[in-house]
Amino acid sequence: MSSPTGLAPVNVPGTGESRPTSPTAGSLWRGGRGALLAALLVVLVAVGGVLLSGGQDPGRPLDPESTALTGSRGLAQLLRANGVRVVRVTSVTEAVTAAEGAQGAGGSTLLIGDTSFLDEEEAERLAAAPADRLVVGDQPYLTLLAPGVNPGPAVRTRSREPGCSLPAAVKAGSAYLGGTTFTTPFGGIGCYPANGSPTLLGYADGDHKVTVVGDGQFMSNLRLAEDGNAALATNLAGARPTLVWLVAPETPSESGAAPQSVYDLIPPAVGWAVVQLGVVVVLLALWQGRRLGPVVTERLPVVVRAAETVEGRARLYRARRARDRAVSALRTGFVDRVIPRLGLPATATPDAVVGAIVERTGQPAAYVGSALYGQAPADEAGLIAVAAYLDMLERQVRES
Repeated sequence: MSSPTGLAPVNVPGTGESRPTSPTAGSLWRGGRGALLAALLVVLVAVGGVLLSGGQDPGRPLDPESTALTGSRGLAQLLRANGVRVVRVTSVTEAVTAAEGAQGAGGSTLLIGDTSFLDEEEAERLAAAPADRLVVGDQPYLTLLAPGVNPGPAVRTRSREPGCSLPAAVKAGSAYLGGTTFTTPFGGIGCYPANGSPTLLGYADGDHKVTVVGDGQFMSNLRLAEDGNAALATNLAGARPTLVWLVAPETPSESGAAPQSVYDLIPPAVGWAVVQLGVVVVLLALWQGRRLGPVVTERLPVVVRAAETVEGRARLYRARRARDRAVSALRTGFVDRVIPRLGLPATATPDAVVGAIVERTGQPAAYVGSALYGQAPADEAGLIAVAAYLDMLERQVRES
């Protein structure tokens, strides 16, 4: 019973009376430790997310130093393992200088993945560099870097078969190609066709080889391990002992200032509002979730034995002549007790229960089925007979 004041009564020794009690520090701790643990987990997850997101590589597409999914750190490492010297440059001057320095060491391949930061004069200098050229995508100065090649319609990038005789493509097999299609110049070889147009082609431009691909995703960290992407990328980019890899120069935010996180974009006033809201939630939880004191044991006015409860219900069944309900209770209790011993699931069908009992006890199936699922007895003698038979079956199941 609860007192009118809302506090649980506590027995006072020697008086037989009760008095209210206030929540103790121990009861408050037991009641609130679950909420505190949940709040601690939320804070740890939030801090872990911030730390992990802050340490991630923002990634620059086809950058040999980037470990992001769009980067190409994996390809650069694979080329170095095969003996190819990878030189990352961010300007035309560096690219031309590196290509000229590799002339006496077997030559070089100039990989051009982004020319958006170049002007026409710089594109002409790249085209005149003493190196093979691997041009990725539809570049602004494609006609200068790959004379005689014009871009065509764009197609979906997917796994394609080479369908050509270019050795680098034949050895690699299927690869993740698509993007821009191209027109094949005289003497060129088109590969990985889409809608009748190649998405990769190679041809000779004077003393140097020029290779153009419509999409460079097959060289990225995300796609490198799929199909023959790694083989195709190494065959194209590692054809010469030196690979001069041109990437766009870093922006001021990438080279100096730290990148902004999502928390930097939140106005300062929002933080104070969240703190105040948190204080309100905590106070509300303490107010509504307070304990009413420990549970107390009170002396019952009357003690009723379990057997008397069963006898009382039996008398009610007998007075109402509810033999159907009585036999149903007997049968339900019997099945609930013997099913685990028979190794049957709780959803076992009547046929399965009868079959298992017959197999275990040897009793006739007709008797067992009638006792468990037959009609209700017509009189009390029949009810007593069913109860005795079920008791005998349960004893045999238990002892078998």
